[in-house]
Amino acid sequence: MIAMDEQTRLEMLSFETPKIRLLRSMSIEGEAMQVLDFAAFPKPEFDLPIFCGNFFTTANMNIVVLDLNPLHDVTSRRDYKEKYYDRLLPLGLKYTELLPWGGKLTSESIKFFSPIVIWTKFSSSNSKHEVLYSAFVEYYKAWLELMEQAVEDTDPSQITCNLEAQHRYLTWRAEKDPGHGVLKRLIGEKLAKDLLRNFLFSGIDELGSKTFLDYFPEYGIEDGTINEKRSIIGKGFENRPWDKNGEFIGNDLRN
Repeated sequence: MIAMDEQTRLEMLSFETPKIRLLRSMSIEGEAMQVLDFAAFPKPEFDLPIFCGNFFTTANMNIVVLDLNPLHDVTSRRDYKEKYYDRLLPLGLKYTELLPWGGKLTSESIKFFSPIVIWTKFSSSNSKHEVLYSAFVEYYKAWLELMEQAVEDTDPSQITCNLEAQHRYLTWRAEKDPGHGVLKRLIGEKLAKDLLRNFLFSGIDELGSKTFLDYFPEYGIEDGTINEKRSIIGKGFENRPWDKNGEFIGNDLRN
């Protein structure tokens, strides 16, 4: 797809495998910026984390989110944290030291991240780009290993639970993804919404029927529309809200 400026190019690819419902990437190549949005969503028979790699680069600045987004809450579901993240904590510590915390994240957004999330901002340099590429490769290999080892769930109640958890995630991302503004400037509001809903976060219409306000009623406005603010609570995390053991300490850091 060519953007409205007739210079910026958007490329989209998607695949499906026996265990992966959607493996997709979108790259944006323009004079002013480069973007990679890469994700892998498991089929609902598997409770795997969602692989998430978002990279936004300009001549001077890089904004990065790299994570194995938890399908289920890692604070209340210790079994889920132990199953997928405890073994990955050394990998997370390695790269979160090299790529420090990037500043305030909202209380609402933090729920969709894991203890090994890389959220960082840095000025462009070859050395930093090499570190970032290494992090991407190692995180993706780690996710692929988890995927290879994953055993299909046969319990209908667990499959339903996985299904709703993924649908909730997709609903949040499609509505509150920070890339929406970039896409809107490049290809217009209508195409941007279509790309978000039917490609980047495909599955909203297939995996469930709940709406954004069913999941997140606090964003509702009296006229029935959705509040466009990123945060309703109005608080966030200036510093990393997990300790080296992957325990959430955010309640002491929120401001």
